[in-house]
Amino acid sequence: QVQLVESGGGLVQAGGSLRLSCAASGRTFSSYAMGWFRQTPGKEREFVAAISRSGAYTYYVDEVSGRFTISRDNVKNTVYLEMNSLKPEDTAVYYCAASSTGLYGRPTSYDYWGQGTQVTVSS
Repeated sequence: QVQLVESGGGLVQAGGSLRLSCAASGRTFSSYAMGWFRQTPGKEREFVAAISRSGAYTYYVDEVSGRFTISRDNVKNTVYLEMNSLKPEDTAVYYCAASSTGLYGRPTSYDYWGQGTQVTVSS
């Protein structure tokens, strides 16, 4: 069983940066691929980025490729999302999630979810 807690969200101006953190419980953290998703009111939760169990492979949605970087520290049981060159359209609640499967871009592939952290980008 895994519990996830996101932090690091906030208000930032367009072009600025934020780093989100997701702290996971348990000693089996490294058994899960990790992903970040985001959601705005009235929209479906969408895939943002994912990282494999070892951290060797990363995946990004086209809209954030080159601007966001996902990483993980399996000693600290933490996954990060570094967000640079933020745009107003990045405004959303960001969720981290843990997956026991390898279908990174699909919410249904994730077994555990955090409560989310708000990211607001002003123009």
